[in-house]
Amino acid sequence: MSGFVPHLLVVEDDPDTADLICETLADHFGSPCTRRTASLGEARQQNPQDFDLVLTDMNLPDGTGLDVLHHVLGQCPDKPVVLVTGEGILENAIAAIRQGAYDYVVKAGDYLFAIPIVVEKNLELHRIKRQNAHLLEQLRHMAATDPLTGLANRRAFAKALDRHVAEALRRDHDLACLMIDLDRFKQLNDTFGHQQGDVILERMGRILEANCRQMDLAGRFGGDEFIVLLPDTDTEHAIQVARRISEKFEQMAANELPHSPVRLSLSIGVATMKSARCVSSEQLVRCADQALYRVKNHGRAGIHLFVPQEPAAEPGNL
Repeated sequence: MSGFVPHLLVVEDDPDTADLICETLADHFGSPCTRRTASLGEARQQNPQDFDLVLTDMNLPDGTGLDVLHHVLGQCPDKPVVLVTGEGILENAIAAIRQGAYDYVVKAGDYLFAIPIVVEKNLELHRIKRQNAHLLEQLRHMAATDPLTGLANRRAFAKALDRHVAEALRRDHDLACLMIDLDRFKQLNDTFGHQQGDVILERMGRILEANCRQMDLAGRFGGDEFIVLLPDTDTEHAIQVARRISEKFEQMAANELPHSPVRLSLSIGVATMKSARCVSSEQLVRCADQALYRVKNHGRAGIHLFVPQEPAAEPGNL
């Protein structure tokens, strides 16, 4: 932390003690770095986001250091707060740490010389905790994301699907599911190689992201299959989204491989919870999958809506 001058808030009602603490901190960090308040009321007027760390006395004229702690953590849940008190009572220290304080310093002996070290230690601890939280979030994202397309992977999608279905049932709202398969993808790989196939899959991921709302969820189901959830979406709007995705994909394929002998297109199966009378995640996906395979079995390059107990007529391109 060499060269870093932290912004510190010192909450201390005794003027002489406050002077000593602030002077010690200024000498250590090489610059005035503190703002002083003498009461809980004054501390509550400060924005905790303006400070890197808060030092507070335990006994204040209008409250306690724990009250300051609660105020600070209520605004900034992981802000470092250090209690500085003349009472070396173990129960108070335990209570402070359990309620979120980073440290507890007793005003005894050469405690003033220890305060800058305590500040540095807890600022570093805070930095490490934030770094670890960021790394953990990255790991969670990686575990839930398909690395090629950037979409949700199958496992993450399955968890989200259960939540969306439960919410739709609870609110009696509709929920649409699109099952999408890239037509002739194996032929594309055989003709141009898997590297070009990966490019097409990555482009498909971008198309789905661009044509989905923030509330929607797109995932890679496996290989060249994709799946999309559209909350609060009926059959008419789900088919409109499917058409738009299909058109954008064919435009992309034509631009990416203008002279390709392989005609790339999409087969899309559509199901909604209300029209398909689904009451579970498994039913919704199965209905969309059945609609997809009706397209695949009747020439590909089409969109088909699942209808319960539908006749075996050839599906049209909706």
